[in-house]
Amino acid sequence: MRVYEAIVKALEGVGVGAAFGGAGENAAGLMLALKHSSIKAVITRHEQAASFMACGYAMHSDRLGFCFATAGPGAFNLFSGMAVAMSDSYPVLAVSGYASLDWKGKGALNETSGVSRTPDSQAMFAATTKKSFLLTDAAKTCDVVEEAVNLAFDGRPGPVHIHVPENLTHHGVSVDNYHDINLQRRPVLPDSERVNEVAGLLADAVAKDKKILALIGFGAVRSGAGAELTELLERYQIPFATTLDGKGIISERHPLSVGVFCDSGHSTAWKAFLEADVILAVGNSFAQHATFNFRDDLLTGKRLVHINIDIGEIDKVYKADAAIIGDAKRAIAALNKEIWPKAAAVPSRPALGRDYDAERIVHLTDDIHPGQLAQAVSKRLPQNAIMLADAGAHLAWLGYYLELSPGQFFRKPGGFGPMAGHVNGALGAKCANPDRPVIVGCGDGCYLLSGFELLTAVQYDIPIIWIIFNDGEFKLIKLYQLEAYAESGLVEFSNPDYVAYARACGAQGYRVGTIDEFERAFDEALALGKPAIIDAHITRLALPHYSPSPKGLLSGIAEMVEERIVPGRGTQ
Repeated sequence: MRVYEAIVKALEGVGVGAAFGGAGENAAGLMLALKHSSIKAVITRHEQAASFMACGYAMHSDRLGFCFATAGPGAFNLFSGMAVAMSDSYPVLAVSGYASLDWKGKGALNETSGVSRTPDSQAMFAATTKKSFLLTDAAKTCDVVEEAVNLAFDGRPGPVHIHVPENLTHHGVSVDNYHDINLQRRPVLPDSERVNEVAGLLADAVAKDKKILALIGFGAVRSGAGAELTELLERYQIPFATTLDGKGIISERHPLSVGVFCDSGHSTAWKAFLEADVILAVGNSFAQHATFNFRDDLLTGKRLVHINIDIGEIDKVYKADAAIIGDAKRAIAALNKEIWPKAAAVPSRPALGRDYDAERIVHLTDDIHPGQLAQAVSKRLPQNAIMLADAGAHLAWLGYYLELSPGQFFRKPGGFGPMAGHVNGALGAKCANPDRPVIVGCGDGCYLLSGFELLTAVQYDIPIIWIIFNDGEFKLIKLYQLEAYAESGLVEFSNPDYVAYARACGAQGYRVGTIDEFERAFDEALALGKPAIIDAHITRLALPHYSPSPKGLLSGIAEMVEERIVPGRGTQ
């Protein structure tokens, strides 16, 4: 068995169902090994897209995402996806070629040894993964793959990487000691002493009728903690807000839901947060936009209980009064068991959350209002759909107006936040969830970065629907320029005929200028079963909901003015 054949066979054994990569001489043997395997091989037009697809594959499947590339430039194109997997806790394995060790330092084509003015790919992958391996002996192939895959899943999941030197792929080099991978998935179990401490704190707050608010992040989604959280929140009638990352873990029409808490979120969530005495943060990293730019006073006068799988997240931004280190699902289950005897159930008292049905948008221009577009998506989103929002103003509209029910998944670009991450990552999500519709909401700026992977979707029969919020400008960059510099520049661009482009690629395309046209196109695209682009022409005049302060827009503006007059005073 040759080296790449051994790697592919090992990955088959741990349930990898799809591989995403770029063609290249150093990856040629891997491509052939995949051809003769049960793994669906998807050759992308650009390796960056392959890395995003591997993240999409791992996102809602809890399986290993796998991507590959040839040596040198191909390998370097994987870095963006590795950074996404690192920041968002996706178990991903990247395998890349490497120039022959026999020629180290001689300046061979694609050499990245770090010797003789060549770039050092080992250092670069080490910086973007949990660990990067250089395979130097074919006999160690299975051992290295086993260590790498186990590390990807160990503790807080993340990416790993293996370099395969070209000399190990030569004829006559074989793996004579192949063995299947022993994947030991060890959950991060909560410490009973910490669970008892948190249970006591929460029970005391319940007994004293303190206002508790649960703030739920993506760690709870990754863990699948929805049922356990619902049980806890309903028993003690604890209202909950989610970050954009946690959106949809519990139905957004649940009587205890107060909406999304972030700078582009709902005023009902801001109000509930401000009034709370205790914040129960579950799977939450307190990211920039979820904390209104890391406000110093965000938790003033409140007690923080923080539950996270990674001890490095505890006290990283805000000091916790009590914490549980552990997988969110297991931590909440243990907390439920411990708190039941300490505190009696609380009678029903629904929270004052937002009313989706009462939300009305005044719109006077001819082009579609992006908020109404998000409402239309929400109204027609299938019950088992995966909705991915890329980076841009459209994310704010979808985060605000998209109402999620049980069984629907939503994901924003995550902590690293690349544009086009989900434009491409959607293909991986669909490969991992073939029975779920996968829809991407993206700006035209995002789509233009790498929309050529539509060809990949067509070639491999991966039916994704891309809804392009088309206004011919980088909206968020423009707004930032206007706020920071009182002028804008270099933010406008022209778009192609997306319908003609889609059809040229073998996909379906729709151009829509009204909500009625969009609804008809969306319904048709959902029933089509093939890749489709919906080019929705939206107005430039609409501004997404945003406040630099949880106290509301006017208070936020006053703080910004004060900050400019007396630096350091604005958020005190």
